Amino acid sequence: MSVNLSRTAQTRKTVIETEHGVVAAQHRLAAQAGAEVLAAGGDAVDAAIATSFAIGVLEPWMSGPAGGGALMLWRADSGTAQALNYGMRAPAGLDPADYPLTGKGVAGDLFPWEKVVDDRNVQGATAVAVPGVVDGMGQLHARYGRMPWADLLSPAIACAREGLLVDWYAALIIASTTRALAKDADAAAMFLEDGQWPTISGWTALAEKRLDQRRMADSLEQIARHGARALYDGDLGAAMAADIQAKGGSLSHEDLRAYRAQFSDPLSFDYRDARFHVVPGLTAGPTFRDALAVVESSALGDAPDAGAFSAYADGLTRAYADRLGRMGDTGETETHTGCTTHFSVVDRHGNMVAQTQTLLSIFGARVVSPSTGFLMNNGIMWFDPVQGRPNSLAPGKRCLMNVCPVLGETGDTRFAFGASGGRKIVSAMVQMASFVADFGMDVGAAFHHPRIDVSGGKAVVADETLPPEVISALQAHYPVHTTRRSPFPYAFACPAGVMRKGAANSGCTEIMSPWGDAVSETSTGSK
Repeated sequence: MSVNLSRTAQTRKTVIETEHGVVAAQHRLAAQAGAEVLAAGGDAVDAAIATSFAIGVLEPWMSGPAGGGALMLWRADSGTAQALNYGMRAPAGLDPADYPLTGKGVAGDLFPWEKVVDDRNVQGATAVAVPGVVDGMGQLHARYGRMPWADLLSPAIACAREGLLVDWYAALIIASTTRALAKDADAAAMFLEDGQWPTISGWTALAEKRLDQRRMADSLEQIARHGARALYDGDLGAAMAADIQAKGGSLSHEDLRAYRAQFSDPLSFDYRDARFHVVPGLTAGPTFRDALAVVESSALGDAPDAGAFSAYADGLTRAYADRLGRMGDTGETETHTGCTTHFSVVDRHGNMVAQTQTLLSIFGARVVSPSTGFLMNNGIMWFDPVQGRPNSLAPGKRCLMNVCPVLGETGDTRFAFGASGGRKIVSAMVQMASFVADFGMDVGAAFHHPRIDVSGGKAVVADETLPPEVISALQAHYPVHTTRRSPFPYAFACPAGVMRKGAANSGCTEIMSPWGDAVSETSTGSK
């Protein structure tokens, strides 16, 4: 008798449970960097800053200093939440006329915009928007940081000096974008070998293969010595802007000097006996709220059954209809994985951070600034190249992001969740928030439970391990495609999160993430 292992094999992820601090991230070494900061006396903010810079080195195709993002912060001492938006924006000198339409179908990346000549909004220096990560972390540190700024960048610098180990997963990611990376000499020099994907380090390799990230280390050292604004006001920013302009982009030093991340009150709302806090404005936060409003009006049972998943599908469908019409992020569901990372932190005192940052596409614009060693974002792709729409491309305009870091509280439980995955993010967050608020799941149960994805298209993508009655209920109202979670590509979002119940902290990451892990400050070896 034959056995279909793809249907019978089970994947489990370790769930950290401790009274000490926990960092959950899409790369274990980045989580460890944050956990070591906690062990050294830092709080959740310090750990988040260290994790932010470290993961930009360890997952360079997902995020980095030349990207953007947003976070939610919970301060245990005051019992308040705060949002920080450090999203990208279009350069002031950008001219929409430089992005003419081909009239031949849609672009082939994350969003089905009408195709632009030479994919100028998708790839290359013309796709680069003003980055916000470094200023965001600088402002976060200035307001809440406890440890010295340079100490928080030290783990990232050390990782960059050593260079990212090219294991099977890194080689797979690089191989998926080799042709695009080969078009930029500096990107090819960093990621490729003779124009091809790099040799894989492993048991058959005679020596380790590591990326050369020394120039990135030099730039991070400048930021560590001179502060976050070194990338915006100083020679480092001037050099990066000159690099991008030399390659045909419109990013200027003045764009960098004018950039400021923005703190704000969160978008907070009640949901049954729970309360949620998300980032307002041009994020997926409002879509998350709108979807849960529909779910709240539905009668749910004691477990996420057919009725619950039908409510999730209905809520997400209606919320996306509003998003697409009002906020302008239009089009069908994309099948590609976004170039985004998420990590969450809880410290021993109960302070929390849920932080999502991105380059947008995988490897961003597939362009490296040679003066800084930074892989650049392609934030211009977030804009609709057709004029006259809510999200149309324009100079100086803020990008509409899909990020959705969430803080939730219900009873004596508080959690900080988020995910990568482009439009798939909000689907995951709606369901996982409901898993906790409606069904009392702990972090492990919420992360291991199968989900659906509804991202604005006509179809529902359902995990094939969901019960048959759930699939049948969805099929009664929607076209349904079934699939299984896998390491690459991701059919669903890739979450990471932490939870605090009473004084006990826990954390988990996406079960199919090869690198993702939750790390406690007590397991780092730091004193």
